[in-house]
Amino acid sequence: MSCRFAAAALIICAAGLEAQQPLKPHQQFARDVYKELVEINTSVWTAGTTDAAVAMAKRFRDAGFPAADVFVGGPVPHKHNVVLRYRGRGGPAAPKPVLLLAHLDVVEALKADWSPDLEPFKFTEKDGFYYGRGTADDKAMASLFVSAAVRLKQEGYVPQRDIIIALTADEEGGAYNGVDWLLKHHRDRVDAAWVINEGGGGSLRDGKPFLQSVQAAEKVYSDFMFRTTNAGGHSSVPRPDNAIYQLSEALARLSKFSFPVELNPVSRSFFEQTAKVEKPEMAAAMTALVRNPADSTAAAHISKDPRYASMLRTTCVATMLKGGHAPNALPQLAEANVNCRMAPTATKASVQATLQKVAGDPSVVAVLDTSTENRASPPSDLVPEVMGVVERLTREMFGDALVVPTMSTGATDSRYFRALGIPAFGVSGLFSDPTVDARAHGRDERVRIEWYYKAQEFLYQLTRQLSSSAPVP
Repeated sequence: MSCRFAAAALIICAAGLEAQQPLKPHQQFARDVYKELVEINTSVWTAGTTDAAVAMAKRFRDAGFPAADVFVGGPVPHKHNVVLRYRGRGGPAAPKPVLLLAHLDVVEALKADWSPDLEPFKFTEKDGFYYGRGTADDKAMASLFVSAAVRLKQEGYVPQRDIIIALTADEEGGAYNGVDWLLKHHRDRVDAAWVINEGGGGSLRDGKPFLQSVQAAEKVYSDFMFRTTNAGGHSSVPRPDNAIYQLSEALARLSKFSFPVELNPVSRSFFEQTAKVEKPEMAAAMTALVRNPADSTAAAHISKDPRYASMLRTTCVATMLKGGHAPNALPQLAEANVNCRMAPTATKASVQATLQKVAGDPSVVAVLDTSTENRASPPSDLVPEVMGVVERLTREMFGDALVVPTMSTGATDSRYFRALGIPAFGVSGLFSDPTVDARAHGRDERVRIEWYYKAQEFLYQLTRQLSSSAPVP
């Protein structure tokens, strides 16, 4: 064997030994909590969160937290939340708490939809990954927040500001959103200076961390209905104002329409910072758009990438369709649900007016569905007390990975806090490769084992440093 091959063999052997190293006690505790949470079915529609909330409450009490500081409750028996208050130094001048937020519910999952050797509600370790429904969304963060609190408690740490951990229900939908309920009925238990939540995370390129995103804004969910009606009649005597045709033509116009670019401080900063790590042509387009949001050439180039296209503007897309009442009758009603993800700076009234204009036909009426949640979600200010710690920890732990503020195109529970003026930030230190690991809500959801434990250390340090900081005068 040549020296070169011998050296390579030693490296491979060393890597294998390193991978087999036993977990440290705090890592084993986190894994145990993670496994317990994943194996409790908390599906948003067919199960509930109460069993998981009760299990985590027991973890807190077993760690020595007073029972009075562990709250379990919710609006219905199967949709409970758990909230821990980790007491700090207190006193009249004590700063407001830091809130660590994660949701316990998960989207539905069927065994038949997953690979034969995997089950959604069985925690499986395989090929360097942890598999199971909720491993990525959002039981990794839930387990890491629990483990951070217990580890700090074991160390005898007394924070300057209280630490609140809230693990909640129905973030994925459902009628009993835990954050909404807590803010309405127990705001004192979750009132905070800042919120750390899901919505951000790290990206790997060629196996190396290159970008850590911090979610500080999100688009606003609203449903509209395109609806047209007429008197109908017998199908043997067609008439020109056919409701289905009119609706179809309006939807065809919508499919070809793009809202104008609408940047906010967070999305502007995202494109400005991401240009530093993008390929030259895309980087040039991002830089040009930040300089001039009306640059249609730059916007068109950025829009070719689905990751970035929906961050530029409000988007509206048809998602459901119904019409007619009998096969031998002209339709008297045709409707289509149009789901919009509005830029944080847009208004429902302005979007509705634009949709009405796009429809073109006054008989096709764009109606706002007032039964859905339409809570405003203004971008969070990039608070130096938070962003400074995130940037420093990222440099120390992940080298040259760039910290980039980002706007989510989907929804998180951070919106409830932003609506009240409480800054909320999505950041986890959990890195993944977006080309192969984007499996949340889908088949064979997973998290890289290596990065689960790196995220554990990141969130532990983040919790410690944010809770030890005093308010800025």
